[in-house]
Amino acid sequence: MTDTRIASRTGAVPGGASSLLLVVVFCFFWIGLAPFPDPNASGLLTAYGTSSNVMNQIMVVGLAGLVFLALANHPARGLVLRSFGPLAVIFCWLLFTALFSDVPATAFRRIVYAMLVCLCASSVLLLPRDSDQFGKLLCICVLTAVLLAFLGVFALPQRAIHQGSDALEHQLAGAWRGHFGHKNVAAAAMVFAVFFGMFFMRTRAVWQGAVIVACAGVFLLNAGGKTSAAMLPAILAVAWLFERIGPLRVVFLLACLAAMNYLLLSAAVSRETQDLLVSWGIDPTFTDRASVWRLALGAIAERPLLGHGFQGFWQMDSLVYGEEADTSWAVTAANAHNGYLDQVISGGFPLLVMMILWLVVLPCHHIGLAFKRAQHPDLARLFMRCWLFMLFLSCLESPFFDNRGPVWFTMLISVFGLRMLAYGNLRPSVYARTGPAPGSQPDPDGKAA
Repeated sequence: MTDTRIASRTGAVPGGASSLLLVVVFCFFWIGLAPFPDPNASGLLTAYGTSSNVMNQIMVVGLAGLVFLALANHPARGLVLRSFGPLAVIFCWLLFTALFSDVPATAFRRIVYAMLVCLCASSVLLLPRDSDQFGKLLCICVLTAVLLAFLGVFALPQRAIHQGSDALEHQLAGAWRGHFGHKNVAAAAMVFAVFFGMFFMRTRAVWQGAVIVACAGVFLLNAGGKTSAAMLPAILAVAWLFERIGPLRVVFLLACLAAMNYLLLSAAVSRETQDLLVSWGIDPTFTDRASVWRLALGAIAERPLLGHGFQGFWQMDSLVYGEEADTSWAVTAANAHNGYLDQVISGGFPLLVMMILWLVVLPCHHIGLAFKRAQHPDLARLFMRCWLFMLFLSCLESPFFDNRGPVWFTMLISVFGLRMLAYGNLRPSVYARTGPAPGSQPDPDGKAA
């Protein structure tokens, strides 16, 4: 989000082209190339851990190339590079652990793909000329995605609503999924949409924001995503508290995440915890996630330091058709249904530590700086809500490095956005060559805030 005066002085991509690129990138992750996928596709019934969607790969490579060209002459291109500092360490570790994976070629390919997705997400924030244009374009994209999901429910119910005749998960019949393919992804996307709508209502797009909040709320209830629905009001409350507890943020958040993960994972192995949850009226299996968690904990015990390679464990032939195939359905799971467990499986405990530093500790620091500067409090609040929701949802789902849909992409935007807001880098006049804004303070990167 930079001043349009820069484009003519530096040869940066014109504002119209940059805006179009932002819309294309956002819609690719929120809508995709093939919305409303066939729930009875033959590929759903086989192991596809080593397969890939060639068209998606080509699209991401193309988008990353366009984004790179758009930023090549951009005066703020250094922001993307600095934002990649922690990620560079993470990807180096992933590349190293991939050498010891059972499927190193697949791991390397997926690491490169993940890098390109991160590049797209980190650069999206710099494509609009300012925060106002960013909000307008975002409003168009989110409203389009929400209305498309509703359109599918009424026009293509066999695709947009889970059916009893689906190849997998017949028990989900009746749950709305829209164009997202699965009701859990749809539910998470609708929570994001509610947050976006609340942001739009604060930025002179009151009616559009209200429509998004109302439609997303209705869709969320019909999607049957109990976890996401329950977390929505909880995250709003936690976010309100988060703005007010100052330096205690990181301690509070780490304690909450540790306690939640301990309780959930204990339910998979401890009879006492299971009995406690039953006494509270809670399903101790968490819709049979406990079976997956036990399998995941066993996989971690086998390779606690290096893991099994980046996304190199779930849905591999060796697991799906292995010895445990006849004794547990968990071998067919797409992931661990816990983002933190999946990081240990992919890269061992060192990867988990790196991810916590990048996704938990650093954003807490950035939030403090962003609200202290008070330049874009509504935008900071939006990013903070999305980020908090993803951290807690990751205790029951595995969104980290899930590069195929809106969930991980939206979290990346939030994490990178919080960093940029922390150092005043989203202010329109920051990069203008007319000098720093009156009364601005120097930021840690040496630029006027």
